[in-house]
Amino acid sequence: MPNEGSYEAALRRSNEIQADLPLHPEKYTMLTGDRPTGRLHLGHYFGTLVERVRLQDMGIRTNVIIADYQVITDRDTTEHIADNVYNMVIDYLACGIDPAKTMIFTHSAVPALNQLMLPFLSLVTESELERNPTVKAEQEASGHALTGLLLTYPVHQACDILFCKGNIVPVGRDQLPHIEQTRQIARRFNERYAKVFPSVDGLLTSTPLIPGLDGRKMSKSYGNAISISMTDAETAKLIKKSKTDSERNITFDPENRPGVSALLTTAGICTGRDPKEIADEIGMGGAGQLKRYVTEAVNGYFAPIRERRQELVKDMDYIVDVLHDGNARANAIANKTLDEVRAAMGMVY
Repeated sequence: MPNEGSYEAALRRSNEIQADLPLHPEKYTMLTGDRPTGRLHLGHYFGTLVERVRLQDMGIRTNVIIADYQVITDRDTTEHIADNVYNMVIDYLACGIDPAKTMIFTHSAVPALNQLMLPFLSLVTESELERNPTVKAEQEASGHALTGLLLTYPVHQACDILFCKGNIVPVGRDQLPHIEQTRQIARRFNERYAKVFPSVDGLLTSTPLIPGLDGRKMSKSYGNAISISMTDAETAKLIKKSKTDSERNITFDPENRPGVSALLTTAGICTGRDPKEIADEIGMGGAGQLKRYVTEAVNGYFAPIRERRQELVKDMDYIVDVLHDGNARANAIANKTLDEVRAAMGMVY
C-alpha cells in the first residue's frame, strides 16, 4: 500500500474523485488560480482553463484566485499589475468562466484570507518549508534571492485553498508537494484546536503539457508563448519566427527535434489530431508548410474566444464589476472562516 503522501496514493484519490464528481458535484469545492505576471497563454488554456470550465459546468463550487500578492515572491515591481489583473479577468470570461457560477477574486482584496497565514505558519517547521521542491525550483528559475514570501508560498497557498473550505485543486504532478503541505496544515489545525478544515486532494490533470515554440516549457519569460489575447497576425508572426531545423522532412521526434515537435504538438492539441499523423501528412512540405498549418490550427481554434474577448474589452466597467463582486463574496466567506478559526483557538473576546 503506497504511503499517503506518495504520487501513487495521490493518483488513486484523484481517480476516485474524478469518477465521483459527476455523481455528487455538491460535495466538492474547487480552488485554483494564477499569478498576474502577464497575459495568459495556450499553456494556461489547455493546462488549466479548460478544466476549470468543465468543473464549473458540472455544478461544482468553483473559485479562481488572481494571486496578486504572489507576484512579489520573486519580482521587485508591481508596475503593470492592474493591467494584468483586468486582462486576466477578460481572458477568464472569454474562455468560458462564468462569474455567476465561479467566484473570481484577488489576494490583496481579502484581508481575512491573508490573516490565516499567522496561525498556519505556527503549524509548519522551517525544514518543511525549505525542502518543498516547488519553492526550490521557482527560486532557481527566478534567479532572485529567496524572499520570506517565496519561502512561505505553500502556506499562503494553503490559506487560499482552506479559507473557502476547498477540497479539490486541479494540479500537475509537480504541484503535489503544495497539496500535501495544505493537507498537513489542515490536519494539524484540526487536531490541535477543533475540526474546521476539510481534507484536500489534488485533481491530477491528464492534459499533455503544451510546449513553447522552442520546445521548452511555454513561458512568458522565455518569449515562446502564444497568448490567448494575441491577434491572428501576431500569432502568425510568432509562429513564423519560431526555430525549427534544417531537415526538410517533417517528423515527430520531441527528443531530437524539439522545435518541430513543439509545433506539431500545438497543432495536434488545437485540432484533436495525433501529431505524428500531421507530420506524415506534411512530410516533405518542410517547415514553411508546417508553420502555416499550425497558424491555421491555432487561429481557427481561438477565433470564437478572441471574438468574445474583443466584445469584453469594450465594457471595462463590467470587468471591474465582476472583480468587485467576486472580492465581496470572497470577503464574506473569509470573514466567516476566520471567525471559526478564532473561536476554535479560544480567541474571541
